[in-house]
Amino acid sequence: MVSAIIREQVDKPLNWSEVEAALADLVQGLDDSVQKVLLLPPDFTRKHSGAGKITAVLYRYLQGREIHIMPALGTHVPMTEAEIRDMFGPEIPLECFVVHNWRSDCVHLGTIPGSFVSEVSEGILDYSIDVTVNKRIVSGDYDLIISIGQVLPHEVVGMANYSKNIFVGCGGPDMINKSHFLGAAYGMERLLGRDHSPVRRVYDYAQENFLQNVPLVYILTANSTAVNGGTGLTDLFGLYIGTDRKPFEAAVAMSQKQNINMMPKALEKIVVYLDEKEFKTTWLGCKAIYRTRMAMADGGELVIIAPGLRRFGEDEIIDGLIRKYGYSGREAILRVSQNQDLQENLSAAAHLIHGSVDGRFKVSIASPHLTEAEITGVGFAYLPYEEALERYPIHEWEPGFVDDGKIFYIDNPATGLWIAAERWEVQR
Repeated sequence: MVSAIIREQVDKPLNWSEVEAALADLVQGLDDSVQKVLLLPPDFTRKHSGAGKITAVLYRYLQGREIHIMPALGTHVPMTEAEIRDMFGPEIPLECFVVHNWRSDCVHLGTIPGSFVSEVSEGILDYSIDVTVNKRIVSGDYDLIISIGQVLPHEVVGMANYSKNIFVGCGGPDMINKSHFLGAAYGMERLLGRDHSPVRRVYDYAQENFLQNVPLVYILTANSTAVNGGTGLTDLFGLYIGTDRKPFEAAVAMSQKQNINMMPKALEKIVVYLDEKEFKTTWLGCKAIYRTRMAMADGGELVIIAPGLRRFGEDEIIDGLIRKYGYSGREAILRVSQNQDLQENLSAAAHLIHGSVDGRFKVSIASPHLTEAEITGVGFAYLPYEEALERYPIHEWEPGFVDDGKIFYIDNPATGLWIAAERWEVQR
């Protein structure tokens, strides 16, 4: 049994030596029988969290044991060798890494009944959900499985990580599709930044009922919103290690302090930059919309400058669905969600709802790789890339209010949530 370990500070980041000491305490407390270990860190889209650095330290401390590392890809594309080295460093041999395929690598653990889904969704949905996870997690081959990741506001579940890393990051189609659609149908703005959502209750149900015999430990972090330019990482304000929900709840409380940015009033114009190494699709890049929509004024404009944006979906199926249906609004997507192609890919329907702004404000996208026809074809406004850089000199800006307070600039939307204070109060 692993004892809970919590290290946190509100006013200043943890020293890295404190993080390493906590990880050393975890490893030193392991029984000698723990000889084969599976690590489940996030993929490159969470590089800024420092989870790669934590994984590298664990690899070093666990030397002498057999170690496999399976990034929790969810629906994302596998990491390249360059991304692995960038995130995890040079020390870990490439042969330690294994790839999770959400469409083919999962086994069935059980079913969450439709009556439970109806209860938690206030009757909005009543389908059952098959719980499937990567076969390595439940094979019995590992003496210890360590899930690693950052807790922060998330558009699907409310607050990311904890059991989401297992059931989505390492999960299969039914859970991914139906839990995403559950959050979208319930209403993203009702759950963003909050712990107890219908989706979280589904993941809690699955953990309580189907993972009892899995030797699973969570390492969770709460980080700053600001990314350090030199390292590309955010600062750690909390490290939470344990096997149950209590460390997660402590991480949620810290993340709400660090990652929810209250604006005194709704903003007329927000400009968001998407790093070209991290954001190559709107499947990921729509975080610029998710994380700012509660700060946007009605009739305002969100400008997204995305030099790496090359397509819409992470795979051909999802890309095709986004091109077919577009970000056409919540009610429109709910109507067509009964179509067979979306029924088979409900996470795509959920994404289209999440990325739609229903005419409340304008979304302009500037990318050197997507054409005007492609961008307008999915429901956004087109802004020529070079024109955007001339109009918005983002490389001269620091995050925050710029241009005499007329514009609010965000250099990485994945690290936080921006909300006009009155909207948070209304939604509580």
